[in-house]
Amino acid sequence: MELTVTQENLTHALSAVGRVANTKTQLPILSNILLRTDGNRLLVAATNLEIAITQYIGAKISKPGAITIPARLMSEFISSLPKETVELKVVNDNLHIKCGTYTSIINGFIADEFPELPTINESSSIQYSIKVEDFKQAVSQTIITTSNDSTRPVLTGVYWHSHEGQLYLAATDGYRLSERRLVATKSDLSVIIPTQTLQEVLRNITEESNEVDILFDDTQVRFRINDAEIISHLIDGNFPDYRQLVPATSETTVTLNKSDFVRITKIAGLFARESGGSVTLTASSAKKSLSVHSIASQMGENTSDANADVTEDGQITLNSRYLSEALSVVDGETVEFSFSGKIAPCVLKSTDKNTNYYHIIMPLKS
Repeated sequence: MELTVTQENLTHALSAVGRVANTKTQLPILSNILLRTDGNRLLVAATNLEIAITQYIGAKISKPGAITIPARLMSEFISSLPKETVELKVVNDNLHIKCGTYTSIINGFIADEFPELPTINESSSIQYSIKVEDFKQAVSQTIITTSNDSTRPVLTGVYWHSHEGQLYLAATDGYRLSERRLVATKSDLSVIIPTQTLQEVLRNITEESNEVDILFDDTQVRFRINDAEIISHLIDGNFPDYRQLVPATSETTVTLNKSDFVRITKIAGLFARESGGSVTLTASSAKKSLSVHSIASQMGENTSDANADVTEDGQITLNSRYLSEALSVVDGETVEFSFSGKIAPCVLKSTDKNTNYYHIIMPLKS
């Protein structure tokens, strides 16, 4: 293999794929990046057997070929080079690199040892093209409520599913739940995409990206963004029937400015660190206010108030971090916060009548 590429393009590609190269594996080849010529392009790829990321970059190919190179060393070395043309040449399973006055030889492995990159049959797959802005928002709104508990794998991803002609994303960790309506669909879909996969897709979105093309088969999902592809296994299992957890009605509904709600929650959270983030929210219809109270036994206590429209008096205790994270992804300038007593789940959503997102938080025992 012999070719030249620009330092900027190669650095970007190595950075995009290198994160999934696993240095803590019993298969040393998985800590490597695959470089392989493909026509007049260079394929840069890495996999941890769960996720495979490939990135194509333009190259001037003098001699086709392939090699695998240690991911971390290659990425850090190329990113440190000046922004000039980089010459790559394989000699006896070693990669010779030249850029300006810099030369280096990195010991590699033959490409035949690298795992075969997964593929998806496009003709038999369910396909979507999602606008980048919608994709980023929908994933960001749901990914925050996925679980880290490996003993319940179905909760460690986002549930993509069709329901009554619409595509929905949903996620829960058992303490909170989020649902986002994304696009209309005629397909019948029910899959769980790992959180790590969606995080990698978000990282690969650039300013030049307009759409995310998505393919689903029975066991895999493929995301294509410009010249990057991410293929991942789906999580096997059945997602809980979460819609039965959504309250049909609420006794207390509070409507207030989102920025005010964010501020009083943040301030209360400062005093709630010793109590596991516990804050008590009190809605008063007479005072037309929502107050958030927190206590730090060693430092003091705090009560912050915000003007609000309140249908009925009520009180509930929540985790301040969960509340802050929910507020950070809810749309609009005003929000609706509703609950029924101290033990039923509360619902947070935008007051926009066309809102496509809601967030549920389970209360703490006060």
